[in-house]
Amino acid sequence: MEFKIEKQDNHTLIQVLEEKLDTHIAPTLKSELVLVSGNGERNIILDLSKCRYCDSSGLSAILVANRLCKNANGTFVLTGLNDAVERLITISQLDTVLNIANTIEEGVDLITETNK
Repeated sequence: MEFKIEKQDNHTLIQVLEEKLDTHIAPTLKSELVLVSGNGERNIILDLSKCRYCDSSGLSAILVANRLCKNANGTFVLTGLNDAVERLITISQLDTVLNIANTIEEGVDLITETNK
């Protein structure tokens, strides 16, 4: 199993259970994101705490999630970044575009704050 998807009250939590978010996983993640968004979910938390590596296709999936939430007037939050993934996001200057929280709980708080 590559992902764990939990529908919560005001968001959907998607946990990537693989060590690498790369060309093998990213297309499936994109499909899941489109399905979740298509079911009316506006707020998504993507937890990458199990992820040790991310490539450009993984970044693309993250950006798809961000765009889907934005288009639905919702909030996308990325949590659980390890040093290597966080460095990639910073180098790509996506840290200025994405909502990033250290923990899932902080992500939930961010969504609650944003949707007041």
